[in-house]
Amino acid sequence: MKIKPTDAARLIKAHGLHVAGAPLAEADKVVILIHGRHASGEVILPLADRLAQPGLCFLAPDAETGSWYPGAFMAPIISNEPYLSRALDRVGAILAAVAELGFGIGDQIFLAGFSQGACLASEFAARNARRYAGVLGFSGGLIGPEPMVRQDQGSLAGTPIFLGCREKDPFIPARRVTETAAHFETLGAKVTWRLYPGSDHIINDDEIAHARGILAPAAVA
Repeated sequence: MKIKPTDAARLIKAHGLHVAGAPLAEADKVVILIHGRHASGEVILPLADRLAQPGLCFLAPDAETGSWYPGAFMAPIISNEPYLSRALDRVGAILAAVAELGFGIGDQIFLAGFSQGACLASEFAARNARRYAGVLGFSGGLIGPEPMVRQDQGSLAGTPIFLGCREKDPFIPARRVTETAAHFETLGAKVTWRLYPGSDHIINDDEIAHARGILAPAAVA
């Protein structure tokens, strides 16, 4: 696959993306990396350094206000609209643009995020179920109030997914992580999830190891 540097640069500029890892025009695979609340694409780029693999490009968009939606992720969906829908559309537009360059969604494009970004990545994958190269959700889960009721259609078709969180994370109830994992399994994903002792809202080395296993060059056929 040959990508013109000018086409790669045009995509990056059009979507206001921060870039880490391999240059997009030279990459074998792409991770759409979504930041958390009150942050930015630039702030989450150090995570790309921890996840780096040969030939892997990380593209990190900025939320317009620093957050993808204003309320809690388990608040009623309507309370986070229209911001949530706009954020999901933004992810979809970036994904489509990367695919138009020639990257295969099912084997070369990953969705990843931390905190609010993990919630957004998970929600996008569930609402747009299909095969992805992988989904990485660090300290996040599917969006919506208790009890979690989903009407997602389609199949994730064996998409490898990793979800990791602390047992007493101050923002993400452990139950929502396990519910999210179970829902992804019903959609046909291959899910690994871990709950770790403690209450820190962080990404630990074990999570990085699991994620790097999914991102590894030989991990996706």
